[in-house]
Amino acid sequence: MSVPTRDVSRLPASVAGRAYLPDHVYWLSVSLSGVGGLAAALTFFLPDVLLGPDVSNGNARGTALVMLALATPALLAAMWFQRRGSWKARYWWLGSVFYLAYNAFLLLFLTPFNTLFLLYVATESLALFSAFALVIKGGEFPQEEMTKRVPVRGLSILIWAIVLFNALAWLQVVVPALLSEDPGSFLDGLGVATNAIYVQDLVVWLPLMATAAWWMWQRRPLGIFLTGSWLAFGFMEAVSIAVDQWFGHRADPLSPHASTGVIPLMIALAVINLVGLYFYLRAPDGGQRPGPSDRGRAE
Repeated sequence: MSVPTRDVSRLPASVAGRAYLPDHVYWLSVSLSGVGGLAAALTFFLPDVLLGPDVSNGNARGTALVMLALATPALLAAMWFQRRGSWKARYWWLGSVFYLAYNAFLLLFLTPFNTLFLLYVATESLALFSAFALVIKGGEFPQEEMTKRVPVRGLSILIWAIVLFNALAWLQVVVPALLSEDPGSFLDGLGVATNAIYVQDLVVWLPLMATAAWWMWQRRPLGIFLTGSWLAFGFMEAVSIAVDQWFGHRADPLSPHASTGVIPLMIALAVINLVGLYFYLRAPDGGQRPGPSDRGRAE
């Protein structure tokens, strides 16, 4: 995929910044789709490489399946639509990158060390750099449609509610564990020393989501961009949890670390995220793809 770098300030206002991103932004995500897709495929189709307890291996395989069958195709499709001039595709693009970064971290730290370690490292690294590149360059497109059409106050409250729900869900496990005689007992049967989900959610993702929602409340372009991407990420992550719980329960029906009872809740959360994302995607892309004369002026 070759994407010429252009000076967007010289394009007509109707198309400025919509379809033109530097080559490295595309190539980082193309590389991520290849490396991440390979890591996910090997994790799912070669279960013997996973060395943890049965329930953890099942969870990892479920996560890998969603990485391979949903997040990677969504990432490639978003890049394709972005290349054709749809700036709305950047929400799915960044959301897919967020999802791959989130779950590559779990493959690194919630599964015992295995032969796919370097693939997991490469996936996490490419996802992080892809996210940085998109956040830096992704705001270079018109936001007027978003600020006019998106109910920023309502969606900010929705994001804060999701953050609060997640934080309380984790803290109701963590706080009692801190006060118990055996703080790590809640990890029995997982095969790890700590829960990487709690680590990255409480350290990074939940604070960032809350901050982005505050920026959106203030109608800041970066906040609008990030929260739209969070909703795309949230949809994929809810689907992922439903799938990994099913695989984990199937691998070890007696384990308390996987339950099919979570699946309806995750399906409902996926629908909530899709409804929120609808308010972003209903806005028109605006303008037409640049014709030959526009391209000539841009070069």
